[in-house]
Amino acid sequence: MANVTVIGAQWGDEGKGKIVDWLASRADAVVRFQGGHNAGHTLVVGDQVYKLSLLPSGIVTGTLSIIGNGVVLDPWHLKAEIEKLEGQGVVINTENFAIADNCPLILPIHRDLDGLRETAAGSGKIGTTGRGIGPAYEDKVGRRAIRVCDLAHLDALDSQLDRLCAHHDALRAGFGEPPVDRRRLLDDLKEIAPYVLQYAQPVWKRLKKVRKAGARVLFEGAQGVLLDVDHGTYPFVTSSNTVSGTAASGSGLGPNATGFVLGIVKAYTTRVGSGPFPTELEDEVGQRLGERGHEFGTVTGRKRRCGWFDAVIVRQSCAVSGVTGIALTKLDVLDGFETIKICTGYRLNGKILDYLPSHSADQANVEPIYEDMPGWQETTAGARSWADLPAQAIKYVQRIQELIETPVALVSTSPEREDTILVRDPFAD
Repeated sequence: MANVTVIGAQWGDEGKGKIVDWLASRADAVVRFQGGHNAGHTLVVGDQVYKLSLLPSGIVTGTLSIIGNGVVLDPWHLKAEIEKLEGQGVVINTENFAIADNCPLILPIHRDLDGLRETAAGSGKIGTTGRGIGPAYEDKVGRRAIRVCDLAHLDALDSQLDRLCAHHDALRAGFGEPPVDRRRLLDDLKEIAPYVLQYAQPVWKRLKKVRKAGARVLFEGAQGVLLDVDHGTYPFVTSSNTVSGTAASGSGLGPNATGFVLGIVKAYTTRVGSGPFPTELEDEVGQRLGERGHEFGTVTGRKRRCGWFDAVIVRQSCAVSGVTGIALTKLDVLDGFETIKICTGYRLNGKILDYLPSHSADQANVEPIYEDMPGWQETTAGARSWADLPAQAIKYVQRIQELIETPVALVSTSPEREDTILVRDPFAD
């Protein structure tokens, strides 16, 4: 049986949580392989709503859930999120949850630095969640990070703290802030260490055993391809690689383990935070999409910017991430529109482009070229088969897969787990 890797193929917020939850019920292990608790997944199971930002979505179904080494981990948020889910009746223990012992930690000083930078940036804000994700990744690649395994050796941490504080003290001084309080940081780590260490292990080894037994592994990405630090709308991106290839390095399994790559794609386009957005609608249509789609960030509560479906960026995302098939979500939000537009290309300085250029100024200046399609007045909400969809809705889905040059594997028609049209089973390949 195939493994499945799930990624967002736009700017995140595509509805990955529902799809991963749906797939997790048929998987033997779910692995988060990048990002931090800046990722927001809302799961609706019956009358229960679960809001996750760090834990893999499989934890709600009791599936073995693993935080891979590609994730940056805030240990205090981890504890709070586990306790909240336990309060909702979710069972979390060492049998169904594990953390890579080589995960870098997000520390209070990372959150401090994130906030100081965004405040100082003024109109040049990146639009981060302010949770310390970027600074934690910087310390990882700068080889001064404190990792989960270090929590078992806090009495021998002096040399690492020297490197860490030398870097952060200089940055803090530039913002007029006092040096890092080393004693308080160490005390905080000593207090949280036992809680985190109970779940810590070399997860690559556990995954190797799971895979050898022929189990199905579901790799869960955060954010979306257009927020990838290499392939996204730089510098308005996240601080990790969000493409499917990261599932290998961020979990400890090789690239041949990633299997079917499922790209989650919203039937229109949204973006949270700053940065280019060619099809953004700052009118009543954009407002209607936002209201009908309940477009507010799971993590931040920030209102999402909304626009028509951009086939150019999704085609590009599918190409750079090797997407096998897409899951099209929130089709029901388009119910009732007389005309629906799809962006099929861009104009830039008199030229027509079939891709999003790399430079931020060019990205900001492209003008979308639209193709109009007739909408539908019937409802698609809750549809579970093609026969339940209006003819024009089916034509819209078919046109999308033609333009993005990638087949549709699933169509989601509501937040409910079972309201899904299965076209191609990712686990069957």
